[in-house]
Amino acid sequence: MTFKDLGLAEPILKALQDEGYTNPTPIQEQAIPILLQGKDLLGVAQTGTGKTAAFGIPILHHLYEGISLRQHSRKVKALVVTPTRELAIQIGESFTAYGKHTGLRNTVIFGGVKQSKQVNALKAGVDILVATPGRLLDLMNQGFISFRDLDFVVLDEADQMLDMGFIHDIKKIIAKLPPKRQSLFFSATMPKSIVELSRKMLGEFEQVTIKPEQATAEKVEQGIYFVSKANKPKLLVHLLEQRPNDSVLVFSRTKHGANKIVKKLEQADIRSAAIHGNKSQAARQKALGAFKEGKLKVLVATDIAARGIDVEDLALVVNYDLPNVSETYVHRIGRTGRANASGIALSFCMAEERPYLRDIEKLIKQQVPRLGEHPFMDEASEQETAVRRPSQKPRNNQSRNNSGSGNANRNKNRTRNTNRNSGGGNSRRRDSDS
Repeated sequence: MTFKDLGLAEPILKALQDEGYTNPTPIQEQAIPILLQGKDLLGVAQTGTGKTAAFGIPILHHLYEGISLRQHSRKVKALVVTPTRELAIQIGESFTAYGKHTGLRNTVIFGGVKQSKQVNALKAGVDILVATPGRLLDLMNQGFISFRDLDFVVLDEADQMLDMGFIHDIKKIIAKLPPKRQSLFFSATMPKSIVELSRKMLGEFEQVTIKPEQATAEKVEQGIYFVSKANKPKLLVHLLEQRPNDSVLVFSRTKHGANKIVKKLEQADIRSAAIHGNKSQAARQKALGAFKEGKLKVLVATDIAARGIDVEDLALVVNYDLPNVSETYVHRIGRTGRANASGIALSFCMAEERPYLRDIEKLIKQQVPRLGEHPFMDEASEQETAVRRPSQKPRNNQSRNNSGSGNANRNKNRTRNTNRNSGGGNSRRRDSDS
């Protein structure tokens, strides 16, 4: 199937051609026909599967087809609510790209900056509004935003909005929506709280599910290192020194942890930056922009701030901290191995995180390959690697070799491995604190 087969308006097809889009992704192929029919939709899909285009393209099509009826009225007709500034900006850029030949206007509003420019854009008139929940409610309460003309509403990354504590804001927004509208609800996971929220927002709806397992399978080589908490920084530096020219995204579970990682990397003369909720909008955009342009090779992010990161040719994802929600692991490693590219996702696992690893492997229905010895293994890590070794399959050697680390021969006896570790090994450089 191609986008031409979907019956889209010609200006949108021209814009998609300009962007190099020919064939829709699975979620686009399934969702766009449903939305073109005007039905509500519940979509379960990770960021990176193409869902912005899945909801953005049909919204633009509907608005363009009806533009002659209300061409003198620049009122908000479509609303997209999303959890982070980065993702809101990315969605706004997508609407601009897909709708550049339609004459439709969009704007993005979010907190952390002065509202004057955003208010001026709203006063000038927009057709499509992309917003984070807090700033949206603020401007609604001040009377700058009305939903009287709203035809389409999208709640994107719903699970992350709940994780960030936006549940009450979302309920207030939903209560203000007009009853006659087309509603789209997207979430990477579907816990009970998300199901309940979707029922409040959607009428009779269709569901499209892109299973998380698809994001881990073919092109992302995975591997895990068992390592103590104290040695995680050293192992990270070790890996980064082996890949000085690669773009690397490092995931931290906490904002404080992300800052600490950056500080350790600076001590090892490795330039990096952190993005998380405590960083200013300007700092986050500067770091993200430098990373996307290749000027910054290492970006350290929390899961929330990483929503909206879409970097071509991202060579390596490092799970410095294993996530305590297994679906998050799938989301993280899906940042690499995009399109036709291959990618590598390496994870660090200390003793306290082994239950998380079991949950992840249960979700993805496969064992994450264990990556041999490294210079910073402690006794517990060695025991874990030794215990799990019999279950490994020969194919994991390829992943181990491609990772550029963990080159130890698994068939050598424990005495030889211990001797090599104590000597540091010429093939593995001593890691500085990261």
